[in-house]
Parts: sequence; C-alpha cells; structure tokens
Amino acid sequence: MKVPYSWLGEWVKVPWKAQELGARLTMAGFELEGLESAAPPFTGVVVAEILSAARHPQADKLQVCTVTTGGGPTLQIVCGAPNARAGLRSALALVGAQLPGDLKIGAAKLRGVESQGMLASARELGLAESSSGILELPADAPLGKPLREYLGLDEEEVLDVNVTPNRGDAMSILGVAREVAAIAGTKLTGPKIARARGTRAERFPVRLEAPAGCPRFAGCILRGINNRAVTPVWMIERLRRAGVRSISPVVDVTNYVMLELGQPMHAYDLAKLEQGIRVRFARAGEELTLLDGKTIKPDPDMLLITDGEGPVGLAGIMGGLRTAVSPQTTDVFFESAYFAPETVQGRGRRLGLLTDASQRFERGVDPTQQERAIGRAITLLEPIAGGTAASIVVTENARHKPKRAAVKLRAAQLERILGLKVPAARVTKALTGLGMTVSANAGGWKATPPAYRFDIAIEADLIEEVARLATWEKIPETDALAPLRFRRLPEEQPAERAVLEALAARGYEEAVTYAFVAPALQQKLFPGRAALALSNPIASDMSVMRVSLWPGLIRAALENQHRQQDRIRLFEHGTRFEVDHGTTHEIETIAGLASGARLPEQWGVPKEARADADFYDVKADVAALLAGTAASESFTFQAQELAALYPGRSARVLRRGTPVGWIGELHPALVKALDFTYAPVLFELDMAAFAVKRATFEEISRFPQVRRDLAVVVDEAVALSTLAERVTLSTSSLLRGLRVFDVYRGPGLEPGRKSIALGLIFQDISRTLTDADVDRLMASVVADLRESLNARIRE
Repeated sequence: MKVPYSWLGEWVKVPWKAQELGARLTMAGFELEGLESAAPPFTGVVVAEILSAARHPQADKLQVCTVTTGGGPTLQIVCGAPNARAGLRSALALVGAQLPGDLKIGAAKLRGVESQGMLASARELGLAESSSGILELPADAPLGKPLREYLGLDEEEVLDVNVTPNRGDAMSILGVAREVAAIAGTKLTGPKIARARGTRAERFPVRLEAPAGCPRFAGCILRGINNRAVTPVWMIERLRRAGVRSISPVVDVTNYVMLELGQPMHAYDLAKLEQGIRVRFARAGEELTLLDGKTIKPDPDMLLITDGEGPVGLAGIMGGLRTAVSPQTTDVFFESAYFAPETVQGRGRRLGLLTDASQRFERGVDPTQQERAIGRAITLLEPIAGGTAASIVVTENARHKPKRAAVKLRAAQLERILGLKVPAARVTKALTGLGMTVSANAGGWKATPPAYRFDIAIEADLIEEVARLATWEKIPETDALAPLRFRRLPEEQPAERAVLEALAARGYEEAVTYAFVAPALQQKLFPGRAALALSNPIASDMSVMRVSLWPGLIRAALENQHRQQDRIRLFEHGTRFEVDHGTTHEIETIAGLASGARLPEQWGVPKEARADADFYDVKADVAALLAGTAASESFTFQAQELAALYPGRSARVLRRGTPVGWIGELHPALVKALDFTYAPVLFELDMAAFAVKRATFEEISRFPQVRRDLAVVVDEAVALSTLAERVTLSTSSLLRGLRVFDVYRGPGLEPGRKSIALGLIFQDISRTLTDADVDRLMASVVADLRESLNARIRE
C-alpha cells in the first residue's frame, strides 16, 4: 500500500523522517518495500496561463496559444490538447526543459508556426499513466512558480508498505497512523470528522435480507451536485501518489475516503435506482453487468445489492454499470456498508476480479464507521461539486454485528514465550496504545480489542502485539538450552544437491514454478486425469494443483522462447499432486525439458552436432542422472504411449519393473497448439527412484578379459534392453561388459528385421578363461536368443 508522507502527517505527528519511519514500521511488522519521490525528475516546468487560443491556420486539431508566466514577454505555444482554452492555468515546459523519458524541450515549428515550449499533460510529466489533455491547475495557482515547488513534489516521499493479510485495519492512512501513534507513544491528531447533519429527512429505503452477510448498511441522498466539476489538484495528487487515478468528483471522493479511512464506498446515480435497495444472495439465472463492462452470472453464495429491477452491484467487490454515476449525474445515493469477510472471501477471485474494495472487505473493515465515512465524503464533495445532503440513515441488524471478546494474557506465558520479563506498565502501554481496553487481573491482564482488530482472538495474538511494540529490540541473545543436531541423511537417500548438480553439469538450468497451474493446459497434457481444484485461486489460470511438473516447465520454456531464446534446457525439483479415489498424494519429483539445438552454437562444433535435441539426447541426460544411484542396470526404458507425448518417441522409465517416470518428445498436436518453434523433449522421474545402491566390496580380477563379437538378426520390435537381458541371463556372472557397435538394416536382411552387432566381454575372478569356456558361453547365448527371440546369427 502506498502511503504519502504528508497525508499520514495529517493524522499523526510523525517524529521521524520517511526512511526512519519505514524502518520502524518494518520492525513493527509492516515491511517497507519501497521509498520513492512523489514524481519522476523533471526541470524547467512552471505555472502558466493561456491568454488566448486560436485555431492553427494549417491544422484543425492544433491551436496557437498565447501564454504568460506572469513576468516577461508572452510566449507562443502550439498545442493539440482539446482542453486548451483562454483563462486556463497549466504546466508550461520552457525551452530547455528536461522531462521524464529523456525528453528535452526545444523551440520548434509545427506546420509552419513557431512554438516556444510545450504545454504539458500529467502523463508527459510522469504524474499519470494516461491523460486526455494538458494539466489543469487552479485559477489561483501562482504564475511563474516552478511546478515541482507548487505541487510539493520534492518535499513529498511515498512509502510502499506491505500490509500482511491479517491486518485489514491497516489498509488505510488512518490504520497506518494508528500504528505510528502506538510506536511513537503519541495520539491521533485529526482531521476532525464531524457528524454530518442533513438538511432534509429524505431517505432511500434499504432492506437487509441477508443480515449475516451484511449486518450494517449506511446510506445518504445528495441532490444537486455538479459531477462535471474539476477535482482539485490537491486531491488528484494525493490519489495519484496513493496509486489511484482521478475519474470524477464523486468517484474521486469515494476513493479518497476508502484510502483515508479504510471504508470502501459506492455512489449510485439516484435517478437510475428503482424502489429501494435490497441486500440479498444471488438467485438462479440472474445476471449483472459490472462497472468494467463484464457481465457475470453470480453464484448462489454471492451477496448482491439489488433494486426493484434486479442486481445493481456485487457486494463488497464492484458496483453495477446500470446505476453508475456519469458526468450528467445530479443526484447520488452514497452507500457505506459492512460486509462480513466470509461473505466476500474468494468470490472476486472466482470471477477473476481483485479490487481495492474486495481486498479490504475480505480482511475485515471497521463495522462501526460506515456513518463516519459518508460524513467525510459529504464534507469533501460539497466544496467541489456542491449539492445538499439528506440525513444519513443506518440500517442494521445488531444480532449479526461482530463483537470483540476480551482476551486473557498471562504474565508467566508472556515471559515464557519471549524469554524475558516485560514490566507490567510497558505491557499496558503497548496494548492501550493500540486502542485496546486493558484491565489487570490475577497473574496477568484482560484486553478487549477495538472493533476493527479482527486479528486479535487468542493469547498468542496479544503476546505478538506486546513483542512487536515493546520488546523486539530488547530480547537478549541466549544460547539454546540443548544442542541442535541435524539428523543424518539415510545412506540410500541421495543428497538433493548431488541430483540437481548432475543436471546442471549437463547444461540444464533450474526453474521454480507455481504448484497451481492452468486447468486447460493440464487437461491438454493429461486428458481425463483428476486434479485437485483450489477453492480460492489467485487467478483463473492458476486454479488447480499440478499433477506433473511439465505444465510449469512448458510455460517457462514458452516465455523463454518469446524472448528469443532458441536453445532451452530447464529442470525443476518439486512436488506434484496425484488424486486417487478422493485421496491426494504428494510426490516428490524431478522433471526436465530440452528444446533447440543439441549443442550451443560455436565455430568449432560441426553443423550436424547442432541439430535439434531428440529423444536419445535427453535419454542420455537421464541415464547420466540415474548413474548416480550406482545401479544403472536396474533401470530400463520401455516403449509406451502417453497422451502428452509423441507416439513412438516416448518411453516409460522403470526400476526393477516398477514405473518411476516418463520420457519423450511432446506430441506434435501440442507443439503446434502451444506454438513451439522446436519440439521439446521432456522427462519426469519420482525422486524415490533415486535410492542409492549401498556400496559393497568387490574384488578386482587379476585375470585377463576375453572378447567375442556376435551379430544377431532379430525382429524390428525387439528392444536392445530385451536383447541385453537375455544375453546376461545366459552368461551367468562371467559377463563383464556388453557393447553395441553396429546396427544394420538393408539388403541381405528380411523385411522387418535388423542386425545388431554385440561385443561381449568375459572375465572370471578366480582363473583365466579358456577358449573352450568362452565357446560354451557363446553357444549358450546363441541357443537362448534363437529360442526366446527367434534370432539368427549373421555370419
């Protein structure tokens, strides 16, 4: 949340400069994420007045303006802004001025007419993201005064404070001021908000049909306003510095009150409301078009604001378009309500909406200040847009209003948790400084939190408050009462670092992606597979838990591809979530993706080595990874199909016959649908598969090895792993190595058959093998292959 330093100073006397204030707020639990000036640097911009504005002789959309800065000769400025007019005071960038974006202003001719500077817009000065014309200043703005000085841009610093989710009460200037007052031991100083007294008894009927969701609703009618009026610069600037753009007087005032008091408000065009307000839950088939133009069909658990014609707002989230205020609006109805947090939580995200109002209502707003907020809005709006207000009418259901219960705090427990004894006076001062009602009792205190502190419910909450305001820096450093020892890593469990470094050594880079992914992408990869859906997703494309690490890696690869990366190697170590008969299993997994050239481009690498990585390249990476188990022979790759992978270019990874992962090229249909330039090859393995074979002593043979070569013709469907398995079984323990040195397909072989040339290496531990010994072994191999694989020996 952005907190302008001067705005905060209106509510509490701040004894520290902005940097020190940020440090103290951080120590109190509100991290300072940034400290910035009120505007980007610019020079040479002064307050000026347009004396006359005539149409450009050569361009219908340009005007030739005569401008004065209050002293010296007048200046001729060519301007294309539609709001440039005689009598308007605006910002003039003189010749030589330096604007944000390294824009330097010089004298120029526009369509043959000389321009001696530029009348600047808020966007050009870095004061707004967009603007429809030049900056409009009040009629009493002093001519010739530097704009930075007039707007106080150099004197103001803006704190960007991270308010934790449990502290909805601090999401306002008032809330931060309360914290500053408690830290500094001072009192809030203002501004005073008097109770608004209407000039009429007029009221708009309100009925609470869902009092548990909305137990309090304050409303007030204002008639005769001018919503075409210009919001004063001081308010526009404060809103801008707090991160909100100016829209119209009515909307600006409601936003101002929300930022200042933490109470979201809404303004309806009274002429568009029918028969009164009813607060109720949505009904089947209802539709609502919101202020952003989006039409929704609210679920039955969503609270609506309705009138005689139907829904006019999604309670606590966003108002409806049908009753929105416009420049033509003259009569408005102000709404300031309390919506229970559980009624708002998750509803906006379900619809893909995240608004300033929903953020506050989800965390909890003060249930006692609805009338005060409307009073503040009336006080601010009347000097800007005029109008007269009726009495503020509060409709409430006392039974459902939240009540703060007293919480006990034991002195002994406070000392035990913090590790030091806190004086009773300091405890009382800390809690009362936070607005709590505190009374001492036997062995401790009893504290009743104020209505706006939804986060104070148990003793631990009070201990935290005392600690952060009274004792953080006073807690002594002491040695632990018992030595801390790490448990030894089981011998069969590989060190995580070793596994990750093995992939890094082969050119892969580690990625960290979200565990929640887009359901559409996950269903494309794994159609029909059940996934755990989030009840409160942060976004619609992150609404289910991943059943594989591939969706995250694929999105990361696409992001890299969009940034002109043509060779991508990524891996991730994380958890996937498998749903089996309603039970969710968390499985530690490692996965990887390779796309693009086999080797990086380099003058010494031959062209054929720069071909795109394929199944066998990634299989080699996986094999190197599995070698760390010291049991590579226990792993096999079995040709199988998976919906996400290219048939014929995919395989199941097994360890001693148990599936432990997948490897394969992404399916061509998915490559096209996802717009990959190069087809990625993926792998995924369960970390449990990396159990390391315990090291045992093996004697090295002192006797020579014997090699025999054998060319075997087998069916095309016979895998090398099957062939190697049969050879190993036939040779008992005397086979020390098996090498494939040739594969042949072509003339001389039957269709559908292939010739595989094997190098068999034999060795005994106790004696030298004779030719007769090796001949018997070779005969056994040949006989087994003929019988089991229909093989023949190629001469």
